[in-house]
Amino acid sequence: MRDIDEIIVHCTATRPDWWDSRTTNQKVAEVKRWHVSPPNNWDDIAYHYLIDRDGKVVEGRPLEKAGAHTKGKNAKSIGISLFGGHGSNANDPFDKNFTVEQDLALRDLITKLQTQYPSITKVSGHNEYANKACPGFSVKTWLEGKKERTNVAQSTTVQASAVQLASGLGGGLAAVGALDGHAQIVALIICALVVAAAAWVMRERIKLWAKGVR
Repeated sequence: MRDIDEIIVHCTATRPDWWDSRTTNQKVAEVKRWHVSPPNNWDDIAYHYLIDRDGKVVEGRPLEKAGAHTKGKNAKSIGISLFGGHGSNANDPFDKNFTVEQDLALRDLITKLQTQYPSITKVSGHNEYANKACPGFSVKTWLEGKKERTNVAQSTTVQASAVQLASGLGGGLAAVGALDGHAQIVALIICALVVAAAAWVMRERIKLWAKGVR
């Protein structure tokens, strides 16, 4: 097994909806095709792990083999790439280009790898070694800047959902009051659907909170 002392984070520079109807394995196969075809002509996909928009983690190049992701740093590093990041800048906030599921999955993968390989003492971004935006955020800032919230009510996404729910209910009731007959019934149905959708979104955000995405 190689001596490994660093994890380097990348992005695929694809759009958020790139191949969104395909499976993660199909996306990984396409990235591998890019890497093994001209002009790269590498013998395998460059990264050791890739993380899809829904947080699914897929293995790429075997860890036993040095990657092809960061010039001068491949021999002793593990390359992880996030799907997304098209048009990003080096210091964008993580959530501008990536999902909360990717945030959670990347943190979890880094923790597991550091446990498996205690020799890993550094986690970096590709943009620290090349004049590139990749991975589309500052890894150091992302790792250090996670603010711990102790109450679900402190979550800005949950707060936004609560406002959306209240606004939908209030606006719907006001609209119903101005109508009569069949129009009122239709308005009540629409109002109920809007409120139900807002409640579902709020529930999902609370679930993410419970998983540690805060």
